[in-house]
Amino acid sequence: MVVMSTKYCILEDTSGDEYAKLIGTARASPKSRGHYLNLAALLIVLMLLSCGVHKHFFSTGAGPDELIQRRPDMEIPSTVQGPFAPKTVPFDDTLTLGSEDLNESNPRVVRTANGMEPEQIFLALSTPDAMWVSWVTGDSQIGQNVEALDPSSVASVVVYGTETNRYTDSVNGTSEIYNQLYPFEGLDNYTSGIIHHVRMTGLAPDTLYFYRVGDPYLGSMSDEHSFTTMPAPGPANFPTRIGVIGDIGLTYNSTSTFDHLVQNRPDLVLMVGDLTYADLYVTNGTGSSSYSQTFPDTPIHETYQPRWDLWGRFMEPLTSSVPFMVIEGNHEKEPQADNRTFASYQARFAVPFKESGSPNSFYYSFDAGGIHFLMLGAYTDYSQISGQYTWLEQDLAKVNRSVTPWLIATWHPPWYNSYIAHYREVECMRMSMEELLYQNGVDLVLNGHIHAYERMNRVYNYTLDNCGPVHITIGDGGNHEKIALKHADDEPGLCPEISSTGDEFGTCGFNFDSGPAAGRFCWESQPEWSAYREASFGHGIIEVINSSHLLWTWHRNQDLFSSVGDQLYIVREPANCLNQPFD
Repeated sequence: MVVMSTKYCILEDTSGDEYAKLIGTARASPKSRGHYLNLAALLIVLMLLSCGVHKHFFSTGAGPDELIQRRPDMEIPSTVQGPFAPKTVPFDDTLTLGSEDLNESNPRVVRTANGMEPEQIFLALSTPDAMWVSWVTGDSQIGQNVEALDPSSVASVVVYGTETNRYTDSVNGTSEIYNQLYPFEGLDNYTSGIIHHVRMTGLAPDTLYFYRVGDPYLGSMSDEHSFTTMPAPGPANFPTRIGVIGDIGLTYNSTSTFDHLVQNRPDLVLMVGDLTYADLYVTNGTGSSSYSQTFPDTPIHETYQPRWDLWGRFMEPLTSSVPFMVIEGNHEKEPQADNRTFASYQARFAVPFKESGSPNSFYYSFDAGGIHFLMLGAYTDYSQISGQYTWLEQDLAKVNRSVTPWLIATWHPPWYNSYIAHYREVECMRMSMEELLYQNGVDLVLNGHIHAYERMNRVYNYTLDNCGPVHITIGDGGNHEKIALKHADDEPGLCPEISSTGDEFGTCGFNFDSGPAAGRFCWESQPEWSAYREASFGHGIIEVINSSHLLWTWHRNQDLFSSVGDQLYIVREPANCLNQPFD
């Protein structure tokens, strides 16, 4: 059956679909194949003329035979067909729950830079015509007595251009170091290498650039790297593939996630928090998959900061060529002396917070082609009287959906989660911000925190809503804390007490007063808003087809690179949803 509206159209596969019969008859009957194929082609052309379906659905550059070959795309479900019945995929017992961290001698993480040679190169988007690049020079130190490096001792320079080994532009930036200090006897302190941040400007859209970073006066420039800028903002311009990873850490499972992601060739990556898990270690370098159980008596939650340097080297083969956009998770908090937190996160990453009017890197926004991204902070004040909430209102008021029709939001802990782990932990944040995001027609929400995969039906305020966003939890990057298995609805007694939930800003949990879970804090079966859940490591890929269709794909680590664990077309419906305008 062909479903059309004035703004978009899709093909739905249903039992006894007339279109499927038409194609099947054309294949089965050679004598009448031409007649039926002409009818099928006419039907598709009428659809294309009606609403301009993107070439991802059909090719207009070849004959009817190619149209038939693209039929598998039509079999991918879409949100128009939802809501879907809840589905749980049982854990595959042939898989391990987790794996060990890479040690410091692993070839993927050892330091190969000499002296002040650059390493840990990391790209991030700025404005549409600018790109941040960060790197580290000099060696970090850890011990009882450490002496900080002098950031002014080495320059922060990037040379770049559109031809290999021919650099027409040069720009200087800033440099800094950070310390992780513990005022307790016996604990080691840390001081970082020199961290450089440089903003390349005047970049053309959708263009390949070559660059080198370092200090040319010391003769310590990096090898040549390259990146491609995002397409210019516009309703028909989108990145080809956007990778999404969360809670990745630095384990052998992490290497599998990373290698699968590289194979999918993203041109932008979103990291939804919890990066290195340096806080699973104490300062002498001893680690555990459960800090609280292994180190219950430490005077402060320690970290082993060299894990950040190992992680930066591990990620560099991709972060030096593809922009990565990060947001903080709970494992980036890393408390130290004088109640300071998030020191490493704030020092190591350049993000466009100033460009988007935010006062700090805990929350910010940016555009990538026709998509506006909101990167929100769950570990800074999010109340309706907070600076973050005011900034969010102002940022949303500036969004022009005729230029950036897609609106995607990201933060670390999910509002919708049926696993026991962190169950309804951020109800306060949901109650503060959900209405604002719904009113402004956010299309997709991406979270981590839960070490498993879960995709929700369109939902708002725990109610199925065809105009609500699709929430997806993808905290399954492979970290040392292992996979999450149990759900709050698996059996009686697993539902946590309300008093045990909440975050540092309060506990806002409540028993539901209506619906399937009326009178209870948890559902007795998989909630109706939970469409698909599976405990497995992996990553996600976003492919925006056009201004109304987005393809979401989840890839599992145990599968071949081309295999799909879960897939869905997310369809914007501005004709039916007043909160999803085109302008």
